Amino acid sequence: MTATASLALRTKLTPTTTVLRAATAALWRPDGLRQRYLRYLAAMHPLVRASVPLLERAAERCAELDDPGARRLAAYYTRHAGEERDHDTWLLEDLAAVGAGPAAVPHPVVVELAGAQYYRIEHEHPVTLLGYMAVLEGNAPGPRLADRLTAATGLPDGAFRTLREHAELDGGHLEDLHRVLDELAPAPARQTAVSVSALHTANLLTRLFLSLAADPGGHP
Repeated sequence: MTATASLALRTKLTPTTTVLRAATAALWRPDGLRQRYLRYLAAMHPLVRASVPLLERAAERCAELDDPGARRLAAYYTRHAGEERDHDTWLLEDLAAVGAGPAAVPHPVVVELAGAQYYRIEHEHPVTLLGYMAVLEGNAPGPRLADRLTAATGLPDGAFRTLREHAELDGGHLEDLHRVLDELAPAPARQTAVSVSALHTANLLTRLFLSLAADPGGHP
């Protein structure tokens, strides 16, 4: 029986799971958690802010291609852009709840995360964005994380909206992405490109979390 495209992607990502979970555990360890959480919010804001423009550009590139599958993918990206719109505002509200604001300069790993996708959309194929999305939505906050962090940091509940919302939303988004990927059934070369994008994203996300966990300034 031939594996589906989504199963193939999940299989490729399996070796990254342990390392990424360890980085996440280091990020949320108890010592210094209050300030580390604020650095996390500041780092994530530009990454989330990039989501809708990436999706919109991917949809535009799909529309430029003479490919029925690309047209279906464009519709998915356009729909998902609507679902992600204004999520960066949630992060600004979380930061404002603790009297903070976004970073003046984006974390360099965040720039690399989003920038790599612009390159792939323009110079490979817009389907590669699915790999990036699969990693980010597949590593969404757990349903009890916001409550645990609220208790551990003493920060107001209003500082945790983004975590709560994404814990609820991203599981359904990931299921939708897998369904779309299976319906597209990309050719082997395109499927490989999606996997490479996903593996690169998993590596960068691990680096971002370890950087935030290790360095008081939050930069490598």
